[in-house]
Amino acid sequence: MYLFLEILGTIAFAVSGAMVAIRARMDLLGVVVLGMTTAVGGGIIRDVLIGVVPPMAFQKPVYAVVAIMVSLVVFLPKVRTRIHTDVFLFNLIDAIGLGIFTVVGVKAGIPFENPYLQFFLGTVTGVGGGVMRDVFASEKPMIFVKHFYAAASMIGALVCIALMPVSESAAMVVSAGVVVFLRILAADRKWNLPRA
Repeated sequence: MYLFLEILGTIAFAVSGAMVAIRARMDLLGVVVLGMTTAVGGGIIRDVLIGVVPPMAFQKPVYAVVAIMVSLVVFLPKVRTRIHTDVFLFNLIDAIGLGIFTVVGVKAGIPFENPYLQFFLGTVTGVGGGVMRDVFASEKPMIFVKHFYAAASMIGALVCIALMPVSESAAMVVSAGVVVFLRILAADRKWNLPRA
């Protein structure tokens, strides 16, 4: 199940990254690079933090290959037009990636038996690729300005940590669902954290 979740998250974030690149009017290489960066960026940051060197994205090229293939598909005119014009679909895809990678990050911290580290790894894995995506596209990172993004990841990480002693697989599925639900609800209701 873990590999399935990682591949699903990779697909979701690759679509998200590729679409941001298309909106920024990047060429095919830019679309592929941004799609791949979004898909594996958070995992690379997580792995470096816990001493997995080289990061799994380089040890197992399946993640990069999936991200590249998805980015190429998104670049096709009919596909990109469909996703670009459907804001809900874009938000849903991005929310799925956020939810999955949040719980994957929490799971990576389990061997350390440190809930704070698990929480931090979950959040960083969830939002790290999106931050890199936004910076590369010369946009303000979404986690700082838009729709309760990082907060949804943090809440999902806490739920996952709380449920892990009960059932690891159930904790991951439920927590990813919580993140997706909160993210979509926040986007629909235009929820934002207070600003200065």
